[in-house]
Amino acid sequence: MEDRLSDLFGMVIPIVAIVSVFTFITIASWVDSRRKEREAFYKSETVRRIAESSGEGVQAAIELLRDDDRLRQHRKREGMKISGLINIGVGLGMVFGLPRLIGPKVAFCGLVPVFVGVAFLVYVYFLAAPAE
Repeated sequence: MEDRLSDLFGMVIPIVAIVSVFTFITIASWVDSRRKEREAFYKSETVRRIAESSGEGVQAAIELLRDDDRLRQHRKREGMKISGLINIGVGLGMVFGLPRLIGPKVAFCGLVPVFVGVAFLVYVYFLAAPAE
């Protein structure tokens, strides 16, 4: 009887954990999409009200949109910088750590994330359009 009970718990706990994780991911994704939808609605309402307010309202709305675009580009650029540095760090950790764990031939596997990180940084600093 005790073996059957432990087998039951051995099956139920992983099933509950898996269902919980996927339920959490689904709800988090739904909440995030609702938040983005609300932000877009409030932003469009704000721009509409500014544009309708007066003659200078149109200029203010255009400037607000330009500032928002500049901020979005800045965040994207900073995210790529951080991604490049993280990839370089992970790659160097693999280059120096894997040979000690597995063998010297796997050190080259760490060069893949290093080169990806370098590509991110090269794009951000040399190839991307200059920041305004």
